[in-house]
Amino acid sequence: SFPTFSIQHFLLQVCLSFNLQSTLVATGSMDTTAKLWDIEKGEEIVTLSGHSAEIIALSFNTSGDRIITGSFDHTVAVWDVGTGREQNVLIMMPTKNKVVARYDLQKNYLYLSMQLWNAITGTHIATLTGHSDEILDVCFDYAGQRIATASADGSARVYNAETKKCIAKLEGHGGEISKVS
Repeated sequence: SFPTFSIQHFLLQVCLSFNLQSTLVATGSMDTTAKLWDIEKGEEIVTLSGHSAEIIALSFNTSGDRIITGSFDHTVAVWDVGTGREQNVLIMMPTKNKVVARYDLQKNYLYLSMQLWNAITGTHIATLTGHSDEILDVCFDYAGQRIATASADGSARVYNAETKKCIAKLEGHGGEISKVS
């Protein structure tokens, strides 16, 4: 039989993310919380509370001991998975654009809507440039050496994570690119 999860949280669910070990799944919700679930037992482990608007982005780090949540309240929080405690909060400037947040699997970088941040210290590292419209998705490669972005401008870009320079501009779609992996 399959585990059953809290239906109320899932009806409002906006995003989800597995940890790299595939033992936990995190769900982000319109109820302003994120929840961590034990996949095999189907049980809630912890609720991450602190945002004032819906959670729209989630991402675990490689070791699975940290997770970030991005919200329409224009903040991104770093959480300790074991305790459910908030470790750091980054406040972004209000924007009409979608909040895109991803955790780098190697270097503790956070990518937040064209901005790179250090997830441990909360310091700004760089701004990635080049797109003429909003970024709709982003991902890091598994080695932490590349960052790929997808944009409403119809292009995708690949950046060198070390130099923060664009190394490839991928064009050819007739409309926006909503996902990149």
